[in-house]
Amino acid sequence: MSKVFFTNLRCKVGQSLLDKLEILVRKAGIEQIDFAGKFTAVKIHFGEPGNLAYIRPNYAARLVQFLQKRQARVFLTDSNTLYCGGRSNAVDHIQSAMANGFNPIAVPCPVIIADGLKAIDYREVSIDGEYCKKAKIGSAIADADVIISMTHFKGHEQTGFGGALKNLGMGSASAAGKLEMHSTSQPVISETKCNACGQCVKYCAAKAVSINRRKKAEIDRVKCTGCGQCIAVCQNDAAGVVWNSSTNVTCCKIAEYTLATVKDKPHFHISFIIDVSPDCDCWGYNDAAIVPDIGIAASFDPVALDKACADMVTAAAANTGACINVSEHGKLQGEDKFKLIHPKADWKVGLAHAEKIGLGTMTYELIEY
Repeated sequence: MSKVFFTNLRCKVGQSLLDKLEILVRKAGIEQIDFAGKFTAVKIHFGEPGNLAYIRPNYAARLVQFLQKRQARVFLTDSNTLYCGGRSNAVDHIQSAMANGFNPIAVPCPVIIADGLKAIDYREVSIDGEYCKKAKIGSAIADADVIISMTHFKGHEQTGFGGALKNLGMGSASAAGKLEMHSTSQPVISETKCNACGQCVKYCAAKAVSINRRKKAEIDRVKCTGCGQCIAVCQNDAAGVVWNSSTNVTCCKIAEYTLATVKDKPHFHISFIIDVSPDCDCWGYNDAAIVPDIGIAASFDPVALDKACADMVTAAAANTGACINVSEHGKLQGEDKFKLIHPKADWKVGLAHAEKIGLGTMTYELIEY
């Protein structure tokens, strides 16, 4: 049984939520980790431009200061997105992070995009999993000595919810790794979007991409290895994913990538059950929260942490005015709200696989203060 520590959002005079965050991580045992001189990656989602449900940078700043007092070489990090948007390359990603408050004025440490300028800098981590033999993890995360995750707990259209496993597994992967989790097919080229810039040709290690007579990129299916580099370097959204991996398989692959992310490293995890939006923070907007703000939880076990957060959302009453029809279902206390919102996604599959491969356990003790 793993221990999950939890604090609600009530504050007494003279004590802020930032104080409660620090007390929480200390009670959860974060100081058991030796941070002195260690490169410490704080894995976080900086928020897609237009989305306002991401973790406030104030929390990140307090954690960073806490770690720096313990001589950690700390940095905030995330990997680039597979889709073309505000975080698909390091230049745009850093600008998005700065605009959302993750800048040196608000948070006193560097922002490092884990898989580099064009989402092609990664290390292969051997895990010999059921679905993935080698995970492609962004270099800055793979090279870090310690991993700390800060997760905004919310719904997700493909995995049911996005918690610590989603933040660590999908979020730490390079573009090639994200492709491996999302698809079992080779990339495709949209000729209407392609402007024959040649970036996909330049970066294709298999020499499978060429510019055809129509002045459009074309993939040789025999040579293509499905590595996803063309998707990573295309800034016109012309190279794309065939979204054909089942939600269950994607959840299992995320668990295996999470195992690769924390392999042989001290790791600790914090989840904010706040602004629990129905969909992923990767969208350029956020819908109304499905439940009232609940609190902050922390654990050394990311599986137990995700299960505890899901259980708390299940136990909570749904918000009137959210995307769930409260008038039809009552207040939904005790109902799996993520399953109601995303009926095709079963979040329990990913946690069960994570437990199977030794990443953690769904059996936990919730310790409140």
